Parts: sequence; structure tokens; C-alpha cells
Amino acid sequence: MTSFVPPVRTRRRTALAVVLCAGLTTALTACGDEDPDKGTNGIGRLSATQIEKKTQAAADSADAVRLAGTLVSKGGAYKLNMRLKEDGGTGSVTSKDSTFELLRIGDAVYLKADSGFWSHQDKDERNSATGAAAGDKLQDKYVKVPQGDPTYKQLRGFTDMKTLLDGMLTLHGKVDKGDRGKVGSVRTVQILGGKGEGGALDVSLKGTPYPLRFARGGGGGIITLTDWGLDFTLKAPAKGDTVDYGRQLPKSAS
Repeated sequence: MTSFVPPVRTRRRTALAVVLCAGLTTALTACGDEDPDKGTNGIGRLSATQIEKKTQAAADSADAVRLAGTLVSKGGAYKLNMRLKEDGGTGSVTSKDSTFELLRIGDAVYLKADSGFWSHQDKDERNSATGAAAGDKLQDKYVKVPQGDPTYKQLRGFTDMKTLLDGMLTLHGKVDKGDRGKVGSVRTVQILGGKGEGGALDVSLKGTPYPLRFARGGGGGIITLTDWGLDFTLKAPAKGDTVDYGRQLPKSAS
């Protein structure tokens, strides 16, 4: 007896195979078109720990960077706009009571502020003739901060690239990958410490995987990081633009 398969069943099987193949092809094509890492540096394909290591290495190898944003600490909130490199930095710091400019070249730290900053002594001195005279003398002049002054270490810290970056690139808790996004026009991938409670870094998906934004955990402020590797000139202020404060700097500098 000869085996016989009804033609209708064969046609059905053939049609089903065609549909499955077409559907699979369409799905694969769609997945390729929606690949979030297409046209990137590929950092997004790595694990969170690998991304963190590569980001740290990129930052460590950079010669310069600009930091701008707000840091919140027990001592208050500080708005920063600093350009930093290994041997110094320059920019401005705004605290609750004042705004001042900082310049560091090597170990030499210079501070420049208006008369209100310099006149801001304790309550008994604030309106004194001495405070006003000091303000008039020092306003818009660079004051070289003595290394023995209580404020020297903190003011220097605002201009220290390694100190600031070490604090900003350290995520606390288990590190996980977050969402894709953008910082400006640059596509990024986010890594989180402790699901964000230990900080969050947005890492560039273009070129070198530099960190482009840092959010401190617990509402501790947000800093953007730009101009990676872009050199700039640090120049000591002219002698005529520099004066000696002659005593301990006011507490408003800290």
C-alpha cells in the first residue's frame, strides 16, 4: 500500500513555516533597529561594575575637567563652577552668605571677593569701621591664603581635581545599571550605588566613557562634568592685584 498525505495538510504546513520564518525575520530586524548601543562606544553593553571601572580609569587619565553644580554638606550648600587640572584650578564658589573666586597654582591659593564678604565678621564687628575698612581694602583683590589658616585646607579642596573627583566617582552600596538618557546632546547610561541612595553617575556613550553628571545620594547635590581633557592656562595675579589680609580669614570663607 502506498502512503498518501493529503495535499491540504502539506499546504498548511508550508504556509505555517513561511509565517513563522517571516515573523522571526521581522522580529530580528526590529531588534537590530532598536539596539540602544548602535553607534555608541559600547560601554552600555557592559555590567555596572565594568562600567564603573572604565569610567574611573577615563577620569583618572584626564588632564583637566570643568565641574558645575551644587554640593550639599553638613556645613551648608555650595554652588561650584570650577575648571580644574592636576596643578591647580580656578573658578567660583557660592555659599549661603557670599560668592568668592578661587585660584590655585601649585600650593598657592588665592581668594577674591567683594567688600561685603570681607566685612562679614561676627555680629559685633560686622558694622565696625575696622570691618568696613578691611572690605574697602580687599574688595576685588586677590588675597593669598596662608597655609596655616583654618580655611586653607577647605579652600584648596575646592580646587583639587583628584579630591573632588574621588568624592564624585565613588558610589556606595551595590552598583547597578540604571536608565539610558542624555546629558545635553550626549547619550548616556547610568550606574547607581545602592539603587541611587549611594549616588548616581551618568556615563557618556560617545567616545571616551567619561562621567558627565553626578548626583549625590540623599539629595546631596548634582554636578555636571564637562570639558574633559581641555587644557587651560593658570596665571598668578599681578602684584598690583594682590594684597595681604594680615590676619585670619573671615568664617564666611568656610
